[in-house]
Amino acid sequence: MEGLQGSFSLVGMWHSMNWTARGVVIVLSFMSVWSLTIAIERIWRFYKARRESLEVALGVTPLLKHHKLEEAINFASDKKYRHSHLARVLTAGLTEFHYESSQQLPEGFDIVESGKRAIERETLMTTAEMKKGLGNLATISTTAPFIGLFGTVVGIIHAFQGMALSGSGGLGAVSSGIAEALATTAFGLFVAIPAVWLYNYFLNKIERFQVEMSNSSSQLIDYFIKNEARARVR
Repeated sequence: MEGLQGSFSLVGMWHSMNWTARGVVIVLSFMSVWSLTIAIERIWRFYKARRESLEVALGVTPLLKHHKLEEAINFASDKKYRHSHLARVLTAGLTEFHYESSQQLPEGFDIVESGKRAIERETLMTTAEMKKGLGNLATISTTAPFIGLFGTVVGIIHAFQGMALSGSGGLGAVSSGIAEALATTAFGLFVAIPAVWLYNYFLNKIERFQVEMSNSSSQLIDYFIKNEARARVR
């Protein structure tokens, strides 16, 4: 009985696995660590982005209300806000608008549209940076169950080969081998399920950040339009 219990333990299963099944377990272990590393890095990155963006919004808003454009650019472009998605979008738009306003431009050139395009470019680049690592999570979540299933198929073949060599039949003769084989599928699901959850969680976070960038961009464009109208009146 003790020997049977030992064969169903994790250590017992590992020792009775062939090297193909062990390779599957090693690959799944690597994928698990990989997804955990991505998750920790993205959680920290998004936490910094949210905290810094709140500070930027609180700092830039009063400066723009008093039309302190250069001070707003210097504030938003400070290195301590390098993780802020709002800082990047605001800096791109304000810098473009400030630069174009100080140049002798041909008649008919739309400064507001130029600033809008700069904001759109920076929004796309920021969104792409925020999605860093999510493709790997998607790959892990979709492939881990199949890798585990491959280990199961190989393990079951190994179990029946052992039964054929020993000449014994019945469920008792193959139960240990089948259990070892199914363990790889269970491990594959153990790796895939958190990866799927994390992938969807981070996508929802990015969608919220995109809404924040869209709102800030809209408010900034309104500011450009009002400034241009004010300049024409003068």
